[in-house]
Amino acid sequence: MKVLISDKLSPAAADIFRARGIAVDVKTGLTPADLRGIIGAYDGLAVRSATKVTRELLEAADNLKVVGRAGIGVDNVDVKSATARGIVVMNTPYGNAITTAEHAIAMMFALARQIPEASASTKGGKWEKNRFMGVELFGKVLGLIGCGNIGSIVADRAQGLKMRVIAYDPYLTEARALDLGVEKVDLADLLARADIISLHAPLTDATRNILSREAIGQAKRGVRIINCARGGLLDEAALAEALKSGHVAGAALDVFETEPATDSPLFALENVVCTPHLGAATAEAQENVALQIAEQMSDFLLTGAVANAINMPSVSAEDAPRLKPYMELCRLLGSFAGQLTSAREGVIRRVAIEYEGLAAQLNHRPLSAAALAGLLAPVMAGANMVNAPVLARERGIDVAETVHDRPSEYQTLVRISVTTDQQTRSVAGTLFAGSRPRLIEIKGIKVEADFARHMLYVTNQDKPGFIGRFGATLAGAGINIATFHLGRAEQGGDAICLVSVDEAVPEEVLAMVRTLPLVVQAATLAF
Repeated sequence: MKVLISDKLSPAAADIFRARGIAVDVKTGLTPADLRGIIGAYDGLAVRSATKVTRELLEAADNLKVVGRAGIGVDNVDVKSATARGIVVMNTPYGNAITTAEHAIAMMFALARQIPEASASTKGGKWEKNRFMGVELFGKVLGLIGCGNIGSIVADRAQGLKMRVIAYDPYLTEARALDLGVEKVDLADLLARADIISLHAPLTDATRNILSREAIGQAKRGVRIINCARGGLLDEAALAEALKSGHVAGAALDVFETEPATDSPLFALENVVCTPHLGAATAEAQENVALQIAEQMSDFLLTGAVANAINMPSVSAEDAPRLKPYMELCRLLGSFAGQLTSAREGVIRRVAIEYEGLAAQLNHRPLSAAALAGLLAPVMAGANMVNAPVLARERGIDVAETVHDRPSEYQTLVRISVTTDQQTRSVAGTLFAGSRPRLIEIKGIKVEADFARHMLYVTNQDKPGFIGRFGATLAGAGINIATFHLGRAEQGGDAICLVSVDEAVPEEVLAMVRTLPLVVQAATLAF
């Protein structure tokens, strides 16, 4: 395994990779062309905000498995392209949360007491005591737009200042709001009531320009606005106009829509405090995010553990070894169903995944992702756990997960049912001896068989003579049978024959099997 650190990180990050047996190169300041030229040699890429992980870069990253962003925002990473290529994108949402929250509080104080202007005036030889009349934060209403990791810390600090905190966040539950001691409100209510508005939301299509010209106009007159989250959350031109008119009393901005921000109509206004994206700029935060991303990437590359991923379910380092055999079972079951689903059956319409026994007690999201990866891989090159759920969604496949709280015949059981235009096919499996995937049911017919590298699947009419002719056909072609498994729904009805063989069955031999009397379907399988 080999990782590239392309932005300036604490040297401790490289030390962690090396200590865990992962080769690491530190090459900062590379041009996009230089980075594209070398990225193919690496399994992991660790960045901060300088490196732009573009679609073009990802297309050159033939071996890349994970991109780690030492920080919260992933604006510099093309997550959609990474997902399409099956590359995990991770961030560190907690490493700089306290630092960013403290910066927001510092900006609030600077804005309320006009500290930057007063400092500049005093250093200029003036003593303008009456010019800088501030306001107290005590008793003021702080409106948080976003109350996640950072917003909740800001709420806690503001309550220590005896401020009243209200919050607009669609993902904030009433129970969580109660725990935080904040009042959950809608956006219109927040705009009408807040003396100070502080933004702590990610930049998405839903949040872009959440403080639009219209929203700013609806805000309480004399409001003060703070943004230490992401540029693009507010309309900077509209904010400048509102500041000039006095509708907004002041603004403190650490982030801008275009960065580096070297020119803005806001810079000429006295009642604006600006800093150059310093929210995470403390020694403690830089050390924390560097250590965290190195640990997360190492865990993923070495054990498959996924922490703080943007584009796939998380699997803790503790759970990864326990989930691994279940994920492999799900992948194999999905692959079995996918290889049997032929083009003449039409497109896949629905996938139902059921969990019973021990499997029902696990984090089933990564298990379902593994099942979908196995199902889609036979027809979509490059399908894996990262991109399979997205590929299924893009193709209109309805995916349903069911967790059964009921006694099971097996200690653990996973069943996958695939519905196409013509039929529904189900396959079920368990773990033998706790870790070895085993088939136990195909289309409702009991068939116990281990997965093998090369297998031949046959459905036939349950009548005498089939087994002899089938075995003779394989023997005549020089195909050695390793294991032979039979199952049937009822006497004289449909039957299933599943054999593992020592080598891949040639197409001409498969054609001979299909012409045998009583054979309904025959297909080769590879695992």
